[in-house]
Amino acid sequence: MKKKKNELVQTIVDGLQDKKGRDIVVADLTEIADAVCSHFVICTGGSPQQVAALAHSVGDTCRKQLSAKPIAVSGLRGSLWVAMDYADVIVHIFLPDMRSFYDIEHLWADAQLTSIPNLD
Repeated sequence: MKKKKNELVQTIVDGLQDKKGRDIVVADLTEIADAVCSHFVICTGGSPQQVAALAHSVGDTCRKQLSAKPIAVSGLRGSLWVAMDYADVIVHIFLPDMRSFYDIEHLWADAQLTSIPNLD
């Protein structure tokens, strides 16, 4: 089961990197008792169009590579913050101002955070 979760997280990261997602952070919540999922994958897009493109890329990549579809996707209409729920993994794609305002990765101070280097 853990391998499948890690495979999903890596596939999500691949989809984000394919569309030049920036400042990707994976928050491992597996050691936190009250966590709503096992991982958050957090990313920044430079514009609402890029945020939407990142979300579509994640959806396409997960569907093609793992036959995985999100349970729900919220925020595509304005594309300021898109959340994609894959049950054990939740993807958050933000515009820079929204990301710094909500500061999701630091709300879970006990989580293990892994920063993924930007692809330039």
